Amino acid sequence: MIDDSIDLENNVTESEDVTESEDVTESEDVTESEDSSESTLSSEENAALMEISSLPGVGPVTTKKLQDAGIYTILDIAVRGPTDIADATSFETDKAVELCNKARLKLVEIGKFEKDFVTATEIYDRRQKIERISTGSSNLDELLIGGVETQAVTEFYGEFGSGKTQICHTLCLNVQLPVEDGGLSAGAIYIDTENTFRPERLRDIAVERGMDPDEALGKIIVAKAFTSSHQELLVGELGKVIEDSNAKLVIVDSLMGHYRSEFLGRGTLATRQHRLNRFMHLLTRTAETRNVAVVMTNQVMSAPDAFFGDPTRPVGGHVVAHTSTYRLYLRKSGKNRIAKMKDSPYHPEHEAVFTLNERGVDDPVDAKAKSKKK
Repeated sequence: MIDDSIDLENNVTESEDVTESEDVTESEDVTESEDSSESTLSSEENAALMEISSLPGVGPVTTKKLQDAGIYTILDIAVRGPTDIADATSFETDKAVELCNKARLKLVEIGKFEKDFVTATEIYDRRQKIERISTGSSNLDELLIGGVETQAVTEFYGEFGSGKTQICHTLCLNVQLPVEDGGLSAGAIYIDTENTFRPERLRDIAVERGMDPDEALGKIIVAKAFTSSHQELLVGELGKVIEDSNAKLVIVDSLMGHYRSEFLGRGTLATRQHRLNRFMHLLTRTAETRNVAVVMTNQVMSAPDAFFGDPTRPVGGHVVAHTSTYRLYLRKSGKNRIAKMKDSPYHPEHEAVFTLNERGVDDPVDAKAKSKKK
């Protein structure tokens, strides 16, 4: 039993452990597990809110320890993973692994997680139900084959003024639109690391797009990250906020700002990449398990050894490159902007032209004129 070892480490006496865990008969454990499954099988939403204490062998002491660390549901346990749970709660690693395995088995049992082995047909059928959010530009949507996907991490990188934050602001409004208009009728969560979030800009875009600005701002939850550790903490607590706010979009603007300023020199590179790797995988698991679209912006640097071509490179190295589902490079082109798909499991490596105006992200005027003629 998990509590027998964990509770002893937290100065709970042996007699209290016996009373809490061993006095419960086997039949009572089965009844509790079956009742919990029956209540969650009726709705997948109830499954996400299943209490941690419903796991076999987990008592109130362990539950409180997890909740104090910002882990409130079984789904939170599965998303965070053994290492994060061990670090956040001071549990031994093997106990954290056992807890995560029990959480995953429970979620598979109630249909929240897929089985370990499924056919490609099942995966294809599931991917046909993936939702998408319009960027505001039909050209950019076409490049993304319908818009920004849920259950994926989409990265926009480019130099200053290339339109990264404007895309994020426009997405925060478009996600609130009905499905037939390119939205998901849901809210957004905006993690601001560079003090670039501007509600005034959102109000202007909302008015131009025929939305109620006050209502639109009320559906956007903003969290300002002051350090890289604070940034990681905010993402670790996303689960409860997503459930409470009915959010379908999570934005991190930007990913590398704090990491670049806090980890200076080659001596700190390994530590930075280790923490960045854990952060990126937490974002990926959150997107997949919570069925939300994760959009992040990234800074760039110039490669001094690039004698030919564009020397601009995204920051973060291979850790970010391998973990992002889709990577788009943004660059200026006169009054317009050009987005190029740099990495994707299935998108072609094409380019799209868009512009920034009072409507946020939009199609260029000449593109609109051509579409009208056709």
